[in-house]
Amino acid sequence: MFLALDTSTLTLSLALVERGPDGAVRTVEHVVVGPPAKQSEVLPGVVGELLARQGVTLARLEGLAVGLGPGSFTGLRIGLATVKSLAYAAGLKVAGASSLAAVALEGPEDVPLYCLAVARKDDLYLGAYVRRGSAVEALEPETAMSPQEVAARLAAEPRAVALGPALVDYRAALEKHGVAPHRLLPGPAFPSAVELARLVRFPEDFSLQALFAMEPHYVRASEPERNPKFPPLPGPVPTARLKED
Repeated sequence: MFLALDTSTLTLSLALVERGPDGAVRTVEHVVVGPPAKQSEVLPGVVGELLARQGVTLARLEGLAVGLGPGSFTGLRIGLATVKSLAYAAGLKVAGASSLAAVALEGPEDVPLYCLAVARKDDLYLGAYVRRGSAVEALEPETAMSPQEVAARLAAEPRAVALGPALVDYRAALEKHGVAPHRLLPGPAFPSAVELARLVRFPEDFSLQALFAMEPHYVRASEPERNPKFPPLPGPVPTARLKED
């Protein structure tokens, strides 16, 4: 049994799941908390309440799974910081997977799926996947582009359909750029922790190196990093690391 969570949008998706001998994932309980609740305020409490309802202690879990984005920079940091803190305290294994790949698991099979999330105003994250059963295959690296560019990509691939959280706010914009309504699928409005749980595979053993090295998949630089008034500091690019004795 393990916990999976995704905080890449403003909606928290948290699931307690168990994996059967055949590898299939069964949902024990799925909790969804949307705005106006702030994930930074509710996440630790929601985790504790879920475990208490199911009579499960943190130490009994196989591990913790987390959506790595792309998505909200703040949301991703909140989710990953929570998972790392709990895993460190309880000595639990951790695993991460793409939030857009989790969206793809809710799409139709054997067609190109353009999974979309909001990056910033007039800028969308796009993950191109194809789903085959309970697995997804990436067609190319995830990227960010404008709604007009997404529309052009859809025009160039007549078999592709789009889905995902960005369609809540950008469906009309994509239709305005010529995308046929039937190619913009309804839902999901957020990456599901249940689908995320189907994607992850835990390492054999708990590893501090793996725990500290796990980072969000930002795809693009944040607004502060793009500000020319604050150029990067000289020296090596900072990365997650262990302090050597």
